[in-house]
Amino acid sequence: MKDLVEFIGKSLAENPDEIRVETTDKGYETVYSLYVAPEDMGRLIGKGGRIAKAIRTVVKASAIKSGVRVHVEIDEAN
Repeated sequence: MKDLVEFIGKSLAENPDEIRVETTDKGYETVYSLYVAPEDMGRLIGKGGRIAKAIRTVVKASAIKSGVRVHVEIDEAN
């Protein structure tokens, strides 16, 4: 699942080398934090959050098939 989040992020970003994905297990679900360069934030969130919602939908669909619960967060890299 982490590979899927990273692949989608790198495919959409202008600076794919700055994409980083961290995984946090919260017991009932796994949280994937997608860190992107500041200049790519708008690109990955999209107008009105459409791209971010689409990313979450694709990842959740894949997770349901695997029988796990996931959440994707998009944040600016340090």
